[in-house]
Amino acid sequence: MHLVVIAWLYVALMMAVAEATNTNGTVLGAVFTFLLYGLAPVALVVYLMGAPARRKGVRAREAAEREAAIRAAAGPSVAPDAGGEASADAVAPVREKE
Repeated sequence: MHLVVIAWLYVALMMAVAEATNTNGTVLGAVFTFLLYGLAPVALVVYLMGAPARRKGVRAREAAEREAAIRAAAGPSVAPDAGGEASADAVAPVREKE
């Protein structure tokens, strides 16, 4: 896609140079030729061709925000043994009879 943009701008630039160097042409006419035949159409095409990528970026950003909101609403996850208490022995101690 970049090659097409560069080629179109080159052609428009050559048209502007031809108009500026022509005996009946003016530099102001060359500037308008370059702007109206070169930059304006290329800017429009590049903007329109970039719309799907921008839309995809917006969707990804919104999905990330939704995921962050879900995680924040759920609260921090706590491990089952993170209560700060000592774990019980597997075998209970046996008391001796007196």
